[in-house]
Amino acid sequence: MMNFKFSPIFFLALLLLTFSCKQRGNNSGDESEFTGSKSCMECHQKFYDLWSPSYHAQAMMPINAEFMKKHQLPDSKPIDVEGNQFQVEFKDSSMVMYERNGNELVAKYDVIWAMGGHNVYCFLTPFEKGRLQNIPLAYDANRERWFNYPEAGIRHFGDDYPDDEALPWKDDQFAFNTGCYSCHISQLSTNFDLETDTYHTTWKEPGINCETCHGPAGKHVEIFKNLKEGQKAKELGLISTSVFTQQQHTDACSPCHAKMQPITPSYMPGDSFFDNYNLTTLEDRDFYPDGRDLGENYTLTDWMLNPCVENSELHCVSCHTSSGRDRYKDDPSQACLKCHGKRNDDLAEHTGHPASAGLTCLSCHMPKREFVGHFLRSDHSFRPPMPEATIKFGSPNACNQCHKDKSPEWANKIVKARPNGDYQEETLKWAQLIEEAREGEWKNIDKMFALIRNPKTDDVVANSIIRLLNNYPDTSKTEVLIDALNNKSELVRSSAAYALGGILTVKVKDALLTACQDDIRLVRIQAANAILTFPEDDFTAEQKTIIAGAEKEYVTSMTSRPDNWSNHYNLGLYHQNKGDAQSALNAYETAARLYPESVLPLINSSVLYSYIGNPGKAEENLKKVLDYQPDNEAANLNLGLLLAEQGRMDEAEKALKAALEANPEEQPVAAKNLSVIVGQKGDFYGAVKYAELALKSRPDNPEYAYTLAFYQLQNGQKSKAVGTLKKVIESNPLYLDARQFLADIYLRDGNTNMAIKVYQDALEIEGISEQNKAALQQVIATLQQNL
Repeated sequence: MMNFKFSPIFFLALLLLTFSCKQRGNNSGDESEFTGSKSCMECHQKFYDLWSPSYHAQAMMPINAEFMKKHQLPDSKPIDVEGNQFQVEFKDSSMVMYERNGNELVAKYDVIWAMGGHNVYCFLTPFEKGRLQNIPLAYDANRERWFNYPEAGIRHFGDDYPDDEALPWKDDQFAFNTGCYSCHISQLSTNFDLETDTYHTTWKEPGINCETCHGPAGKHVEIFKNLKEGQKAKELGLISTSVFTQQQHTDACSPCHAKMQPITPSYMPGDSFFDNYNLTTLEDRDFYPDGRDLGENYTLTDWMLNPCVENSELHCVSCHTSSGRDRYKDDPSQACLKCHGKRNDDLAEHTGHPASAGLTCLSCHMPKREFVGHFLRSDHSFRPPMPEATIKFGSPNACNQCHKDKSPEWANKIVKARPNGDYQEETLKWAQLIEEAREGEWKNIDKMFALIRNPKTDDVVANSIIRLLNNYPDTSKTEVLIDALNNKSELVRSSAAYALGGILTVKVKDALLTACQDDIRLVRIQAANAILTFPEDDFTAEQKTIIAGAEKEYVTSMTSRPDNWSNHYNLGLYHQNKGDAQSALNAYETAARLYPESVLPLINSSVLYSYIGNPGKAEENLKKVLDYQPDNEAANLNLGLLLAEQGRMDEAEKALKAALEANPEEQPVAAKNLSVIVGQKGDFYGAVKYAELALKSRPDNPEYAYTLAFYQLQNGQKSKAVGTLKKVIESNPLYLDARQFLADIYLRDGNTNMAIKVYQDALEIEGISEQNKAALQQVIATLQQNL
């Protein structure tokens, strides 16, 4: 019963790290084509004057005398960060941060850039290798106080998130070059040198300038400077947003206002968002199950849940100017009353509050959420308050944000008493399914399937369920996913394509071939990722040509950001699935070098090192993971299996027990192999218990049932072993090992006729191969001769 197999848990897992500020896409075109915002002043002084003081223009500001005079920020008191005290001081035209340990000065940092200022000011200090790093102190402009920025970024609390803690302030995720740059700088090039891990970052100008939304203006300036008096230009020479469609307006704003992942090196306004980005939806716990976010306001995901978007021509520039100002700042309700004018006449009835309460439409439909205890950002889903979702999922609702002294039950009672008091029901139904899918509960899987198939289901909701189905092991989801490839939403189609990876049927192959030719790049690359799990020999020359086009875009999506460790990790997966072990190892090692805390590349590379015959390196990488995360389930599992293959059973048992303790309900591999290890030691009672755990987790796996029967027999539980084998034969009639084992038990008892019957029954099974039939007939004949 020695049956150890190294477990490549993450082989097909595409890692999609999420960013809310990434890849604005100013790398397009010759740098000389960009002329800077001042080139717009001569002809567009009015717009320049409106833009220059805006938060877009001041998204990034140099620390100098002008900044000091205008913003007049106070020095900070000492603030504890990671055991040391940090303090900011301003001089006449400079800013300095001191790090102290007691009375000892540990380090002094020059602070040269400020970002933001709408709600919070963040600040940057130069680091080695060309990095600009966010300092650990930030200034809350609303409360007028300094605070610990990394610590405030924690947003998952409670028993479910015991490991959610602040990142070190020097972590790469707080580096300007890797995190915030594209939404605070115009026409930036990171110029990252992968060999030396060094940035040579350049940009045209700080802040979000005119050319960020209109594209390079060089040609435009040239055309209009050369026009003769009275002559009309034949072309504009830049991107005119005035002719944008509703979707183009939204897409142009989304790269900086979404939790997304870039899939191309650059983006230009007017292009499709989903040709350039993937989007995070409610599969991520930065959103409550009902779609409210935790405060960071990943606007696009909320926006796509907005019923007004579906039923009108509403887009970002309907309510905001291109420089980010509110068009209806003095009377916010005016933005809504264009379509909902009658609400002015029944305001008290509609809100349940007297007009004197001073409510606006935004009070209930766009309440501001706090993020990290400081940011105040508006909910862009425009949905009404849902206090019952607060009761069920802990999400915020507008009623209790104002009525802090009241309970959500109080608010819910009032809401349900209204004439349309059942408006929460639909959201509560799908939110409950999302909550269950997040927890791996599949009792309502049919309802999840129905939700995906229903054409009226919101795109975000359908997409979230599809992504969560990646954790659903049953192939009954296949038809649902194939159908979803025809969904009107490109986001839904892309997630369905990805989810079909590893399901190797002819129908799936044909569906993915069609998806590789989709109009939207995101769908094509996710289809390429999935179809590459099929053997190359399964395709004709014509089909290989189709796949090659999508595959090229897929590779580009992973190589466009050479400084991003997750891109190298995904590239490793790609090479691994292509069978190129050395290229995969190179990519994994690069990912681990760029971000040593990233454990997935180490786990996957350990599997490959074992595969190519280097168990020492495999063990070394797994132990690196356990140095960072001692309870890591995958690392302990693979280390246990690796050690077992080497005969180091005591060490293997310890590692496998750690893997099982990390996930006792869903770790059948560890449980099954533990049963083998303790069984080899003669502990048959323990072997049975572990085998029972494995089978309970995967009751459809006949190998786990076989293992249980084997140790039940060893433990003197022959009748139970027979019962286990009969069950597995009934559910998996073609699993002939179980039949042979059952027949052997009968033969040991001298019951040859029963053994013969077991084999004769096998001959009647539909789908049994001719080779197996011949073998069974020979066994039967031999047994009959011995009667």
